[in-house]
Amino acid sequence: MAEANSVPKSGPALKQLSAHHAIHEGGLAGAIDKTNDMMEYLKKGDLETANRAADALIDYWVTRIIAHADSEEAGFYEEIATKKSELKETVVQLTRDHDLLRIIVKDIEELRAKENLSPGVLHRFHSLLVVNEIHSRDEERLLFE
Repeated sequence: MAEANSVPKSGPALKQLSAHHAIHEGGLAGAIDKTNDMMEYLKKGDLETANRAADALIDYWVTRIIAHADSEEAGFYEEIATKKSELKETVVQLTRDHDLLRIIVKDIEELRAKENLSPGVLHRFHSLLVVNEIHSRDEERLLFE
């Protein structure tokens, strides 16, 4: 059992650039595919299926991308900041990126309740892709190189 003040240990995949990069690439590819699927249903005028696709997309962001962010923050980032104090500010910045993803997902959920799949909702779905891509690139560069 871990002591109350001990830093949680992250899994080995988070600590190896190639494995971590593969997690990022797989997550982003899945998000892009699901976003494209939702957009195709909208273009076809199939609002019911587009809404189901949007629900699945939100679930994907929460269970795949944000869950990965949570695991990074719970162990990997703490280990990095503890071992390399010069990276503490970098960890704060990367954590803020995760917060932005969480905020955008919450905004999407709230807007969908009011506006369904409005242009504002669609823009936010696409913004998740951009923020995640930049974050992953920066994280790999700043923490592994």
